[in-house]
Amino acid sequence: MELSIETFEASIEDESPPEGMSSALKALWWDAKGDWHKAHKLAQSQKDAGGFWLHAYLHRVEGDDSNAGYWYSRAEQRHSAAEHQDEWREIAIELLKNEER
Repeated sequence: MELSIETFEASIEDESPPEGMSSALKALWWDAKGDWHKAHKLAQSQKDAGGFWLHAYLHRVEGDDSNAGYWYSRAEQRHSAAEHQDEWREIAIELLKNEER
């Protein structure tokens, strides 16, 4: 599946995420829709670096920096200090690149 960041962001207006995406991308999609709990559940189900990074981001959004730090470490990512929206987009771009492989 090939999906650009612009198409992915535009899909947030839809009622459900596009078909064929990884759990991590679906989690980002649900986070953008305001459903942190659904996003977190999906992030937990993806046991790879992308899922771990997203898991870290979600705990940072939640305000649990200690837990976020653990997941950033598992993802081999720096602990972000970026605006949440900026990190969301950074993760989305990286996950979309990985989906193309």
